[in-house]
Amino acid sequence: MFTHITVGANDVEASRRFYDAALGALGIEPASGPDPRGRYWWRTERGAFAVGQPIDGEPACHANGGTLGFAAKTPEMVRAFHDAGVAAGGRSIEDPPGVRDGGFGKLYLAYLRDPAGNKICALHRMGA
Repeated sequence: MFTHITVGANDVEASRRFYDAALGALGIEPASGPDPRGRYWWRTERGAFAVGQPIDGEPACHANGGTLGFAAKTPEMVRAFHDAGVAAGGRSIEDPPGVRDGGFGKLYLAYLRDPAGNKICALHRMGA
């Protein structure tokens, strides 16, 4: 459905280090960039994710109620995403990493705030 997602950051280098660590734990290569607008890009065969200062020159802010979810192949990768993100300047939020059972079946999830305050998670869909 999506081709790419971009989030704003006021300290782009801190966000790049954070996402290199957290996304690296999910098997995603380090960012390329910066591009001509100062954004860093992480690319996979399914889409792209970018971090940069807002183009309009206003300060970056996070979306209250918004969450970006990254797919993980295993529960261990979710835990590694969480731990790498915290070690790289992120903040663990909500429940500790673990299984949630809800309307979408059993999911192994971990939630973080990145250095700019964006809410992100890693998600692994558990087998039946």
